[in-house]
Amino acid sequence: MGDDTPRLRLHHRVLRTLGVALAVLLVIVLVAGGVAVWTVTRSFPQTSGTLTLSGLSAPVTVVRDSAGVPQITARTADDLFRAQGYVHAQDRFWEMDFRRHVTSGRLSELFGASQVPTDTFIRTLGWRDVAEQEVKLLDKTSLRYYQDYADGVNAYLAAHSGAELSLEYAILGIQNPGYHPEKWTPADSIAWLKAMAWDLRSNLEDEIDRALLATKLTPQQVAELHPGYDYSAHPTITALGGGSPTTVTPDAAPADATASASAPGDADATAALAAVPTPQYRDRLEQVATSLDALPTLMGPAGDDIGSNSWVVSGAHTATGKPLLANDPHLGVVMPSVWYQVGLHCAVVDAACPFDVAGFSFSGLPGVIIGHNARIAWGFTNLGPDVADLYVEKVSGSSYEYDGKQEPLTIRHETIRVAGGPDVRITVRSTRHGPIITDLSDGYDAIAKDQAGKLGVPAQEFQLSLQWTALTPGPTANAIFAFDAAHDWASFHAAAASFQVPSQNLLYADVDGNIGYQAPGLIPVRAKGDGTVPVPGWTSEYGWVGTIPYEQLPSVLNPPSGYIVTANNAAVGPQFPAMITQDWDAGYRANQIQLRLTKLLDAGHKVTAKDMSAIQADTYDASAATLAPLVVAIGSKADPTSGVAKGAALLRHWDYHDDGDSAAAAYFAVFWKTLLADAFGRKLPASAPPIGGDRWFQVVQSLVKQPDSAWWADSRLGTGDRDDMIAYAANQAWKEAESTLGGDPKGWRWDRLHTLELRNASFGSSGVAPIEWLFNRGPYPLSGGSSVVDATGWDASAGYRVDRAPSMRMVVDLGDFDRSTWINLTGASGHAFDAHYADQAALWAVGETRPWPFSAKAVRATADQTLTLTP
Repeated sequence: MGDDTPRLRLHHRVLRTLGVALAVLLVIVLVAGGVAVWTVTRSFPQTSGTLTLSGLSAPVTVVRDSAGVPQITARTADDLFRAQGYVHAQDRFWEMDFRRHVTSGRLSELFGASQVPTDTFIRTLGWRDVAEQEVKLLDKTSLRYYQDYADGVNAYLAAHSGAELSLEYAILGIQNPGYHPEKWTPADSIAWLKAMAWDLRSNLEDEIDRALLATKLTPQQVAELHPGYDYSAHPTITALGGGSPTTVTPDAAPADATASASAPGDADATAALAAVPTPQYRDRLEQVATSLDALPTLMGPAGDDIGSNSWVVSGAHTATGKPLLANDPHLGVVMPSVWYQVGLHCAVVDAACPFDVAGFSFSGLPGVIIGHNARIAWGFTNLGPDVADLYVEKVSGSSYEYDGKQEPLTIRHETIRVAGGPDVRITVRSTRHGPIITDLSDGYDAIAKDQAGKLGVPAQEFQLSLQWTALTPGPTANAIFAFDAAHDWASFHAAAASFQVPSQNLLYADVDGNIGYQAPGLIPVRAKGDGTVPVPGWTSEYGWVGTIPYEQLPSVLNPPSGYIVTANNAAVGPQFPAMITQDWDAGYRANQIQLRLTKLLDAGHKVTAKDMSAIQADTYDASAATLAPLVVAIGSKADPTSGVAKGAALLRHWDYHDDGDSAAAAYFAVFWKTLLADAFGRKLPASAPPIGGDRWFQVVQSLVKQPDSAWWADSRLGTGDRDDMIAYAANQAWKEAESTLGGDPKGWRWDRLHTLELRNASFGSSGVAPIEWLFNRGPYPLSGGSSVVDATGWDASAGYRVDRAPSMRMVVDLGDFDRSTWINLTGASGHAFDAHYADQAALWAVGETRPWPFSAKAVRATADQTLTLTP
């Protein structure tokens, strides 16, 4: 299958909002002489000279470097965040406005009736309602900062409208001429935290996948496709619970993935659901899966490859004698990047104005999310705890069954306003667990009624509800300012206590030489079950009974090894007293990062910032290290004219690195995709295809040790065992590679297949070529791959194009912050054709980073433009 092969379950939702007639009209307008330049450039912000910003108490300076990255200096904290809101709006307001429409379930107001299903799902979850409740939980100082930020945004809106805000509004105005952005509010900012939590929601897709597989496969087969974490072959972040943070697997095939871990699964829950008719249960699961995949993925498709790398090395092992900290979050590739680089500096740092911080922010949210201040640095990777459960509910009319009694459903009504059409009224029903998410449209009702008629059960008797920690209002919005102002481990640890959703691995270093790790978050404790499959909702037996106390979550300060590696691998060992999740990342990236570090340290080498950046670019492929030798062995015995023999010759001297210029890497990727499809995809439900990534690395590495496993046998393909299947896939892969890349393997390159197109999050997948040309950039040829350190992830069931990647890279030098480096995926600007729209992308694509000035002297030395905001 190629990149454009349709799939039942999609990993990206596109907003196909513009017809061909509209596209033609737009092109006519834009090519009409100077109109094109004027339409495109009128939204470019003023970034030098002087502007008035109402509400300031004193002038604020905004110094931008050659990449347009702003460093903001103010005399008061209120002025600082007011200016940040103004600057974010200058560069990214369309992105902010689009995001708030997504998070509040109001896309239909922008794009019309096509977005009603998306809005219905978001309204059902109630993100906006939770955000508004969280505004009420803000402490007085944080609330003031959020309002300052909103005031800055609104000051920009007061002076700009339509295409003056962004080119997207010119296009939207053709279809929806009556639209005008409303004022920004603190709830608009905080709602973004719900989207961040949703896209990092951990194992909900795995939960659905297991349940769907169970409708077709045996429990043993499901277990083989969802193996547990192999603690013998992969490291844990901490030593808690019997974990080993110093496990290193050499550059060879890992140990048997079944050696020290049992596959997750809740047999009791599965047995209890036997009363649910399988066709209806399967339809409900597929309905939820389709709904999840149809949502706009603001940070990327959930599941495999949504993670991050971060590691810290103490001064005992570095050339400077001070810690080094690296971070590269792996998220969806969007234009503009999800991150916005910024520096926030109080002219005089004191208790009233405690901020002197720089790093990566989210447009629409005040403060810095990841970065450093003058004393400490921190990074994030996704902890991935199991914080969402699906419950199968017995619903009858306006009530549902719970512990043998009927309880009333909680019912609320929502009105979705639709551009160019009538309003849509929806009803949201909830049980004690959460909203019913199989209760969303007439189409779903028809499915339920049809199945009910066939099965002889009352219509809609079985529904699925979702319990998710992010639907409980919490204090996360307070934590950002606390991180930014923290000055030591104690204050950082205290700040982390409020960072409840999404749960992250927090990595820490300070100028005094300390390094640390903290796992915060609201993580449920279940009365029964392990969270791996949907459970009965009609009994309290599987309910949540509390959360893990913060003091009991994993935490480490100054470990004996002198380094800490987090790459979404298991944070703790199997004896840890609380269950965080059964679905850790399998640990291949953690292995390779740790191996690179230990090789340096064992050689007596003092680690440098360049070493940290080099590790971020590592392309070692653990799956190739297992499978390529098998292809070589099988191909050496085959007909020399066969594809497997030719493939073996190409792979024989390969170093298993997914480098862009590698012919072997290109062929192996085609082989890997073909093997997954032929050995597994043909036997699985169409809604649960093998997409590659860490779990499939683990599955295949385990099964290759079982040559006679039934997974390798396929009578239609003529395969009876592992070697037959590998030979078949290798032959088919050679044919595809020749067809796609040409007849001469000397001209093959992985980066001819593995490319990245930066697509605008709203209009970039419109399906209308002129619109996409305006907003998209690329393709960029890339090295790397899924579940390698240079994590340019691709979906093996769809093709080779990159859809998840390091969204930024940073290396912080605690010895001298001005020696730190950073890079963003795209650029500072959200304005198409602005000089800084995609100016960092080419550097990012080849693994380069940029200098990161921090001190006032360094900021002045790199100043390209200076804007003064005056009261």
